[in-house]
Amino acid sequence: MSVTVRLPTVLRVHAGGQSSLEAEGSTLREVVDSVVGEYPGIGGHLLADDGSIARFVNVYVNDEDVRYLSKLDTAVSSGDEVAILPAVAGGQLDPNPAGVRSA
Repeated sequence: MSVTVRLPTVLRVHAGGQSSLEAEGSTLREVVDSVVGEYPGIGGHLLADDGSIARFVNVYVNDEDVRYLSKLDTAVSSGDEVAILPAVAGGQLDPNPAGVRSA
């Protein structure tokens, strides 16, 4: 089954600049294995050491968060769309959070 995988900008460098890929599989795990098999550089950004989806990566199948489905065992069908979105966080830490003035 052919599934479209949408890649965020940060992962496109590992896929020759492509913003989307076609992958085969009947579960998200098979789709991920297909993508990582063809583009190994994506694996380190997408998967944790134990083979699960990395903590700060959100994956959606047809706009449904796989954390609330069956994670990597989520079923996919031909024509489905998988979106990979790394979590965005950050900001500047306040070097003086208590507002203490130095002399």
